[in-house]
Amino acid sequence: MFTSVWSGENYLIYIMAGLMLAVIILSKSPTLKGKIGEASIRSKLKKLDPKEYHVLHDIMIQQPDGKTTQIDHLVISRYGVFVIETKNYTGWIMGSERAEYWTQVIYKRKEKLYNPIRQNYGHIKALENFLGESGIPFISIISFSTRATLKLEAMSAEVIYSTQVVRTILKYKEVQLTEEQREQIYKALSVKTIHTREERKQHVQDIKGKLKETKQMVSAGICPKCQGELVERRGKNGAFTGCSNFPSCRYTKAL
Repeated sequence: MFTSVWSGENYLIYIMAGLMLAVIILSKSPTLKGKIGEASIRSKLKKLDPKEYHVLHDIMIQQPDGKTTQIDHLVISRYGVFVIETKNYTGWIMGSERAEYWTQVIYKRKEKLYNPIRQNYGHIKALENFLGESGIPFISIISFSTRATLKLEAMSAEVIYSTQVVRTILKYKEVQLTEEQREQIYKALSVKTIHTREERKQHVQDIKGKLKETKQMVSAGICPKCQGELVERRGKNGAFTGCSNFPSCRYTKAL
């Protein structure tokens, strides 16, 4: 009888230890980290008055070239449409508004991440194309986890911590859209939420294809934004590759 109870207790201990190990392993997954960050913002956006703000999550927009754009969160209000990109990173985050890549530093180890301001700009352009209107006031918000330390150069974009998301949205008070416009935008986008695993898989494939295409174009000396010629330039931080169509095209890449 004593042995049976002891064995049962050991069994529970092993199960709990296994679950904890699984959580630790999964927590290192970029996909799971992203989902955790998105869930945190979902919870915070519930604080907004639903009469004033329509909130949508996980929106997928198909672009004219057939590729897809996935947007973490949208908040549609009379004060504009807030396009929120969440980043659940840790460590120091360093970068500038126009750089193609930013740097994540963890214990002296450096990793590159695509500039989220550029990423969200792509989301906004996809929304403009889908809605067929260029006059809609879109406000780009990049939200980082409080586990990150932002060490960014001065910029005009809203790059903030997740705890500041609601406060940032509420500071916009100037009415930009009529109630009818707000409802039309919400109705058009509310049917674009991601429902199936196949939709998400297709989006991931589109991202990989776009990155491969961009890399090939840059290697060939072609600007991936406007198809202009890439040339070597020098700036205050040294040499870099830039588009020959500057200033109409501001694509840059560090050498």
